Amino acid sequence: MSAEDTGSYGIKTILEQIPHRFPFLLVDRVENCTPGQRLTAIKNVTINEPFFPGHFPTEPVMPGVLILEALAQAGLLLGMRTAGPDKAGTIVYFAGIDNARFKRQVVPGDQLRLEVELTSARRRLWKFHGEAWVGDKLACVADLMAIPAKTADTGEGDAHG
Repeated sequence: MSAEDTGSYGIKTILEQIPHRFPFLLVDRVENCTPGQRLTAIKNVTINEPFFPGHFPTEPVMPGVLILEALAQAGLLLGMRTAGPDKAGTIVYFAGIDNARFKRQVVPGDQLRLEVELTSARRRLWKFHGEAWVGDKLACVADLMAIPAKTADTGEGDAHG
């Protein structure tokens, strides 16, 4: 991919790029992407989410860990777009979170805008700064790390999951 790739794409392309599936796929659309730099994605939060009946029945709130997971998936999409098509099938593990802060609740009807910036990309560790927004209000901010581990087809790679 070129550094100028700023196009948007939908769920079909997302499903081709990352292994997550319902109920754990937390990105609905990529709004724009500049490989090696940044990506903006959308998660539409609906009352039909499988976690709302238990979190919480009378006051549904998206769990903070799932907001972080959505940011991690957006980071994975940026990492895969940056790595290029020859890395398709690479298994990538969530490796860490630093400086996570929650600023507002995310509730049914919200549209979560996931903004991630690649801050470091080494062979064995990718680092991202992520922010989750609802409209013009910051919902969550965190620094995320991921380890590209192995390809699904060959089992070759650098880390163990």
